[in-house]
Amino acid sequence: MKIATFNINGIKARLEALPRWLDHARPDVVALQEIKSVDEAFPRALFEDLGWRVETHGQKGFNGVAILSRLPLEDVRRGLPGDESDEQARWIEATVIGESRAVRLCGLYLPNGNPVTFDAADQPEASGKYGYKLAWMERMRARAADLLATEEPVVLAGDYNIIPQPEDAARPETWTRDALFLPQSRAAFRRILNLGYTEAIRAQHPQPGVYTFWDYQAGAWERNNGIRIDHLLLSPQAADLLTGSGIDKAERAGEKPSDHVPVWIELEA
Repeated sequence: MKIATFNINGIKARLEALPRWLDHARPDVVALQEIKSVDEAFPRALFEDLGWRVETHGQKGFNGVAILSRLPLEDVRRGLPGDESDEQARWIEATVIGESRAVRLCGLYLPNGNPVTFDAADQPEASGKYGYKLAWMERMRARAADLLATEEPVVLAGDYNIIPQPEDAARPETWTRDALFLPQSRAAFRRILNLGYTEAIRAQHPQPGVYTFWDYQAGAWERNNGIRIDHLLLSPQAADLLTGSGIDKAERAGEKPSDHVPVWIELEA
C-alpha cells in the first residue's frame, strides 16, 4: 500500500498538476492539505472519474483536508477531538482496507502558529495563533495516544508545520524565532513521537538536505533553500510494515507547482 501526503496549496490551482502526479506516482491513498475549498465546491467528479474515492473536510478560502483513495474507506471521521468550538478544517481520518490488512490513516494540516509574540524575557507567549498551535498539538497527542491503544497500523500524515531538527532546514539560523522551529514547537512534536511513533522519512533518509517545502519567494527553489515540514508518523504496527519511502522533489519544478511536494511511504498491506 502506497500512502502519500501532499499539501496542494489550493485545489483549484492544482487541477492539472495533481491528476498528473497521481497518474505518474500511482499512490493507493493520498492525504491532501490546504484544499482551500468547501466540500460542495471540491471537484469530486474529476477524481471519481479517474477511479478515486473522495472524502473531504473543507473550509472556505483556506485550510481544508481530504483523502483520495483507490482502496475502500471505512469509518471516516472529520475534525480533531478535544475542542468542539474549533471550526478550522485540519483533520480527517479513515480506515483504508488493503489487500491483507487495514490501516488507519489520519490526514492533518497542523497550524502554522505565526506570528509569535515574545514576552519581556524574550520567551514565546502561548497566546494567539501560537497558543492555538500548541493547544492543537496537545489535542493531537491525545488522539495519537488513543489510536496507539487500538494496536492497529496507524499513519499520521500531513503538513505538520514543524521543522524537527536543524538539518531539516537549509538555513536553520533564519528560523530561530519562527513558530515552525521554536523549541516549544519541536518539543510538542517530540511528545507525539515519544508515544511510540516512527518518523518514516527520518528513519529511512537520515541525511541532511532532505526538504519538502520551498517558498515561492526569494528564489528559494532555485537556491535549494528548503525545509522539511511534511511528515508521516507510524505506529509500531505500521512501522513493522514499512518497505520504502521517498519525496517527489521533482514536482516542485513542474508547471504551476505547490510550494510543497508529495511525501510517500510503502507498507506491506
